[in-house]
Amino acid sequence: MTEPTVWFGQLTTRRRLLARGCLFIAAGVSWLTTFLLLPSLALLVVSFVKRDADGALIWELTLESFARIFGSASGENARILIRSVVLALVATSASVMLAYPMSFFIARGSQRRRFFWLAAVFVPLCTNLVIRTFSWKLLLSAQLLPAKIAAGLGWIDPGRDIYPSWIAVALGLVAASLPFAVVPLYTSIDRLDWSLVEAAQDLYGSRLRVFFAAILPQTLPGLSVAVILTFVPAMSVFVVSDMLGGAKHWLIGNLIQHQFGPGRNIPYGAALSLLLIVMTLGGVSLYRRNGRSVEIL
Repeated sequence: MTEPTVWFGQLTTRRRLLARGCLFIAAGVSWLTTFLLLPSLALLVVSFVKRDADGALIWELTLESFARIFGSASGENARILIRSVVLALVATSASVMLAYPMSFFIARGSQRRRFFWLAAVFVPLCTNLVIRTFSWKLLLSAQLLPAKIAAGLGWIDPGRDIYPSWIAVALGLVAASLPFAVVPLYTSIDRLDWSLVEAAQDLYGSRLRVFFAAILPQTLPGLSVAVILTFVPAMSVFVVSDMLGGAKHWLIGNLIQHQFGPGRNIPYGAALSLLLIVMTLGGVSLYRRNGRSVEIL
């Protein structure tokens, strides 16, 4: 450890290099520990304790919360969980399908146009999600054109809002997720090797074949990031479903928020949060493993 070594033209020792490396990663490790590891450990501990009739924690170990998840309330929990997964998949799929042409449009423009359209993509993120969701309530109200068109097509009764409905929740989730899908896909598309695309076109490949053979393999890294950044928040968000779905359109995020709030059942909410974290990490790990294998093939 004390033997001298050369590092970028400097004579130093491995101990100093190790100390310098620890100093460089200290900020990131501290951030992850404070805002990810410690809250997760707190959830884990709280999920195994009891609560009294008023919701106060009783520091006695119990499996009551997990028994409730997989016991008498398992049917309703399963319905809410399946509903959350389906809506998250719909929002993720729609966001990715919209993000691909938007990313191509941005990447093929001039430098000035790229900055303008990327700024336009980022602008919604500068506004609170509650405000953006409330704007969807205004857009889907009975007085505006979308509701009138839907009433004319017979989808809703005349004079009624489009919300609360699953369509409104899906629209809100897509609008909230779309910027997180555009940015990573734009980064991958901007680095495309267009000679491969031209070669596929010279071999008389159809547009669909060119996309799957020459474009999709090159954009898989960006697609993986886009799916993760859209699917994970869509699984746990509760503001959109609460404002656009109402009490009859609960997702897993609404159930967890209710336990920490009006339900005053913090251990049960912590157990549900852990279940959501485990399922999300499992899905992300499975997707990344399959995406990596496809990329290798």
